Amino acid sequence: MTVFVLGGAQTDFARNYAKEGRGILELFAEVVPAALADAGVSAADVGVAHVGNLAAELFTGQAQLGGLLVAAVPELDGVPSTRHEAACASGSTAVLAACADLEAGRYDLALVVGVELMRNVDGQRAAEHLGSAAWAGHEAVGAKFPWPALFADVASAYDERYGLDPDHLGQFAEHAFDRATLNPLAQARDWRFPAGAFGADDELNPLIEGRLRKQDCGRITDGAAAVLLASPAFAERLGGGFPRIAGFGHRTAHIGLAGKIKTDGEYLFPHLRGAVVDAYERAGVPGPDALDVVELHDCFTITGLVALEHLGAAPPGDGGKFIADGGLDTAGINPGGGLIGLGHPVGATGVRMLHDAARQVSGTAGATQVEGARTALTLNVGGSFTTVVTMIVTGETA
Repeated sequence: MTVFVLGGAQTDFARNYAKEGRGILELFAEVVPAALADAGVSAADVGVAHVGNLAAELFTGQAQLGGLLVAAVPELDGVPSTRHEAACASGSTAVLAACADLEAGRYDLALVVGVELMRNVDGQRAAEHLGSAAWAGHEAVGAKFPWPALFADVASAYDERYGLDPDHLGQFAEHAFDRATLNPLAQARDWRFPAGAFGADDELNPLIEGRLRKQDCGRITDGAAAVLLASPAFAERLGGGFPRIAGFGHRTAHIGLAGKIKTDGEYLFPHLRGAVVDAYERAGVPGPDALDVVELHDCFTITGLVALEHLGAAPPGDGGKFIADGGLDTAGINPGGGLIGLGHPVGATGVRMLHDAARQVSGTAGATQVEGARTALTLNVGGSFTTVVTMIVTGETA
């Protein structure tokens, strides 16, 4: 690929915008100017915009987010825009669409914004809205919290096939919250937990659905992230030396969990493995040993464990051992806290992953920096692994 990441920005994922009397307009108005400034470009330079968002209509009653973007940043008046929805992978599909525009030669500079406002309703209502990305009326029927219920089913399927030690899930969560303390924009940066909070104590870590406990679950988050993507010619005019999106994988499977989970073959989710392999091949990366950083989708701890195995960090069935042996740190997994620690404003997550991957390979990630990082992978999934998007970002500029 020949698309460069000039810069970007992220809002503070700890903020509750509804309590501040703010909404999606203000999220756009904060993150876009910050991203433009970081990239060293102006709104007048932007040729096209892409917006990732799951459920603004449900949470706020607002559609037509491209027009709302212009309302927030009037300098973008007249710039063509498209909104993209692929559940938790909405932001990554927006990135891929922007890359296609640039590689087709239609534009030289693209703005990608991911945004989600979810804390303006109570937790039960938020869970119901997010459940719209599952197969409505066909799965998680009667569950109080649809997504914890579905990923508890993933955990059960994994346990039946390989055996699952809940301590490994607790260790994954503890790592996520520990890394979040280093990230000044993480939702959980100030959270602290008593002894036993990551184990089977029903008071400190209550069951939510099935075998998944509170600390196994990502939290409801408000937030936005934005990046500026450029063609080679535009990047060269700015002096070059920018991180490059070197390859990608993008696959979609049946919306229902039962329609895609496999009980035979090497992997539980062959299409997930396929998307990772596609990215490796397109980027010319031999495999996980060549990666310095991984921005891994961990909306639940079991999601992270399964994703680890599908990217090749551990053989199928050995993800728990990888976690217990300290592999999350040695392999540079989620140095900023991941979705569990950093936060998961659904439409923004894929864009935030790319922004952080680019910062890592350019050595500008601050306290979360992985020393010497030159190659990073993002793995972003929507639904119960329904949509999978993975990207490889390298510090090499050619």
